[in-house]
This record gives sequence, C-alpha cells and structure tokens, in this order.
Amino acid sequence: MQVAPFTPEDLTEDGFLGGRLRIAQPRAGYRAAMDPVLLAAACDTRPGQSVLELGCGAGVASLCLGYRVPGLALTGLELQPAYAALARANAARNAIPFEVVEGDLSQMPPDLRARSFDHVIANPPYFGSSDGTPALDPGRERAQREATPIAAWIDAGLRRLKPEGWITIIQQADRLADLLEGLKSRAGATTILPIAPREGRAARRVIVTARKGARTPLKLLAPLVLHAAPEHSRDAEDLTKVARAILRDGQILPISR
Repeated sequence: MQVAPFTPEDLTEDGFLGGRLRIAQPRAGYRAAMDPVLLAAACDTRPGQSVLELGCGAGVASLCLGYRVPGLALTGLELQPAYAALARANAARNAIPFEVVEGDLSQMPPDLRARSFDHVIANPPYFGSSDGTPALDPGRERAQREATPIAAWIDAGLRRLKPEGWITIIQQADRLADLLEGLKSRAGATTILPIAPREGRAARRVIVTARKGARTPLKLLAPLVLHAAPEHSRDAEDLTKVARAILRDGQILPISR
C-alpha cells in the first residue's frame, strides 16, 4: 500500500505547542492531534541524549521533544516514504535537527539496528487488524491500523535501547495488558499514566514508561484530566491548567522518575 508523495495542495499547516511549531500535515491522510504532544511531554530526557521514535509519521512527537529540549540527537523510523519526507521537511521548517530513516520496525534497517539510544518513544496504531471500518486514505489506514503486533513494537524498542534506557509509549487504554505483557521481565520501573478526557470519565489513553533491565515495582499514577468543563463546547477551549501547560506551552510530564 504505497502512498504517493504529497503535493502542496495535499497539505495543511498546523500549529503545535501554541503555534511555536508549524507542522505540515496531509489534508486527507493521518493527522496528528494531542497524542504525539503528550508522548513527547512524557519523555524525560536532557541535552546530549539520543532518542529514537518508532513510526514517526510527520514528525510531531520528535519535533515537540526537540523544541522542549534543544541538543538532542533525534532519529525517527517511518515505514511510509511520503510521511518520512514530510517529517524531514517539517524538521527543516522548524530548524530542529531530526534524522528520519525509512524502514519497517520488524525488519530494522541494518544501520539503525547497529545503534542504541537513551530513549525510545512510540505511538503505535490503535486499531486492530479487524477493528472498525477501514479509512479511505491508504496512508491514514496504515498509520491507524495494526499490521505489526504491539509486542513487536515493544521488542524493537527495547532492542534499540541502551542498558537502563527508557521506553515511552502512548496507546489506547484497552491495550494496557498488551503493553505490560511486552515489557514483562525485560523492563521495570514501569509507570502508567491514565489519560481521561474529563473528570469522572474513564481513561481512553495510557502513557506507559519503563526502564530497560530495571526491577523497580510498577507505579500507577492518578489520571491526567484533559478538559475542565463537564461537557464539550464549541465556544471555547476548556483545557485544564496542566493540560494547557503541556499541549500549549511544551511543559514536561515528569512521570518516569
């Protein structure tokens, strides 16, 4: 399922981190929203460290991370060439160094397979192979529907980590058991952050961080609540104070340490 290169007419320019980043995204393909911003906020890194993003798409998560922490060595792996090219263009547009490698995480390119990183981040597809109605756009379908099992994403990430390196994943809450199974006996100091849309609502997403080779017990945090109003309103943005700080101002979610 090959995606043709994007033309200027295929793209929109969207602001992230309160407009501090300008990101080109396909009108009809996979479009990033809150999740990659939250993923970047959960990666507790410092200048000089290396970060690999599995399935980087248009580069939103890595570029949000690079904006917050200058001096990182950022690398992305992306299966779809059109999205890989878009991620490179977005990095250049925002003057953030970002190496994007084209390839399949289940058949890692040899040069990348020979390297190791301080951090690995990932936002794997949320939908199973038979869940829901397929997207009409092939790029969106490939980005959202699982072709490679989530266990393979975790395995690829752990293999690319240095000893005691950190893996950070955002995923649907109903896939938490799959995440924990993939990490079992290979990583510890696991921290789970549920993400709830509103107070009193069930969490729809989880962010899981874990440290390679660690044996520290698991920690379950109180939910991050995104919206302050009890119901959705089109009249005004209703982000909670902490969600606004993360999504608009680029602040960190210090959940891994």
